[in-house]
Amino acid sequence: MSFLHRIRPAPGSVRTRKRVGRGNASGKGNTAGRGTKGAQSRSGYRLRPGFAGGNLPIHLRYPKRGFTPPNRIEYAIINVGRLQTLVNKYKWQEVTPEVLYTCGAIRKKNLPIKILGEGHWEAPIVVRAHAFSQKAREKILAAGGKPEVLSP
Repeated sequence: MSFLHRIRPAPGSVRTRKRVGRGNASGKGNTAGRGTKGAQSRSGYRLRPGFAGGNLPIHLRYPKRGFTPPNRIEYAIINVGRLQTLVNKYKWQEVTPEVLYTCGAIRKKNLPIKILGEGHWEAPIVVRAHAFSQKAREKILAAGGKPEVLSP
């Protein structure tokens, strides 16, 4: 038999809603706990995010610095040391973006992949990626492997 019909919140975990504006005897009558006059006592009042009471907001006080290039390419990066552990674990003959995605080494499938040179590399296999750092390329070639650049 299912006990779903008996499920209840823990006692005291759910408070009853405070009913305001229901007469003076309720304790929240008259101004309903909003005080008297001013924007905050009116219905529809909303304080704009970042409003600092008429002062210049903090996000406008800080100086603007730096530059973000509009044509920047964001890569999913992976180091050769991490690749080596994956090659040892899965016994790959070649490394491709599809293989890296299926094993969970990269999270976003549509990002181009860049191989970086941190770590130890000893597998003489073909590594296919969209970009390689100079150090990663040297390590793969030194081990007898072949870094192949894919078009983005």
